[in-house]
Amino acid sequence: MFNRIALPVLLFVLVLKSAPAASYEVTDKLSFGGILAGAYQYQVLGDSSPEYEDNGRGAVPFQMEISYTPTPSNELFAKFGFAAGNGLNDGTSPFYLAPWAATLEDDVKDINGRNRDYLLTAWYKHIFTFAGEQQLALTGGIIDATDYLDENAYSNDEYTQFMNEALVNGPQGFLPSFDIGGAAEWEYNQFAVKGVAMNVGENDDGKNYNYYGVQFSYSMDSGLGEGNYRAILNITSEDFLNPAGTETESLNAFVLSFDQELGEIFGGWIRFGWANDDAARDWQSLYSGGINIKGSGWQRPDDTIGIGYGFLDGGNMGIDNTQVFETYYRYAVNEFLAASADIQYMKDSMEVGGDTDGWIFGVRLTTEF
Repeated sequence: MFNRIALPVLLFVLVLKSAPAASYEVTDKLSFGGILAGAYQYQVLGDSSPEYEDNGRGAVPFQMEISYTPTPSNELFAKFGFAAGNGLNDGTSPFYLAPWAATLEDDVKDINGRNRDYLLTAWYKHIFTFAGEQQLALTGGIIDATDYLDENAYSNDEYTQFMNEALVNGPQGFLPSFDIGGAAEWEYNQFAVKGVAMNVGENDDGKNYNYYGVQFSYSMDSGLGEGNYRAILNITSEDFLNPAGTETESLNAFVLSFDQELGEIFGGWIRFGWANDDAARDWQSLYSGGINIKGSGWQRPDDTIGIGYGFLDGGNMGIDNTQVFETYYRYAVNEFLAASADIQYMKDSMEVGGDTDGWIFGVRLTTEF
């Protein structure tokens, strides 16, 4: 246990010690960066789940990025991930959703059944520039679909925003991460189209499958502030078992993801998603949204309050619905370090049997460099 935790903690101390004076651009072409976070969450279940106990768990994930840009139009990139602990995601929580959607200890080993550890992404990107402010970027290698699709400004980062899986990316949208594929990004003024194709080592059924996603987006800057509006379509090959386990089916989903500034202090976001129910799936639809409050109102411009709610309508695996409420306060210690206090309420309502509900109280420390 000591060896698994000692390295991330040591790195954490070194980063904090060096952050204010560090320069991460080694040359004008080579740069390093990363994120190191630590979180502790404690669940209070009451009488809803007698087979589970009130308990707390912690985890420390660390990710390091390397970027090499020999020319402004070409980039080589790699991200490595390490972690100590799985937090409440280790099976000690009765909830179907992960209380912290971070990439934790089990997630960085044997990634997608590929027998690959710690290397999360590694890709090459080339950018083509055309007349009329048009740009096309093509990327290939080991990629993460969430880097290109559903990049919501207020509900997308489990290290600095919401922690719960339902409020990071919609879980019914099944965006895969850390596997072989390619991405195309076309931008023209305020419009953008992004496409992703991936081959994923294995799903929960142990089957290799193909994933395809496309996103249409529009960005505008109005009197309220910046707004982004996205429509996302996801589909897979027919490699997912149906509820009876007798046939394989395709997964598909349609997601709307919007974020909008509402003046200098407030912002709002929504994410709605609908999916098919041919293959086995816990939830068929998602309706979520929330507000973002900047600390400018109390002379803390880098602080943030987030408040979010998600309702997931059950699929065909016995869940009637799941509800999630989460709020957090993120306190910016300095340019590199932030501490968050987080409160979640979750409730799983089953088609047969009783409900499971409870509170999860958490603290999170994050440094970005």
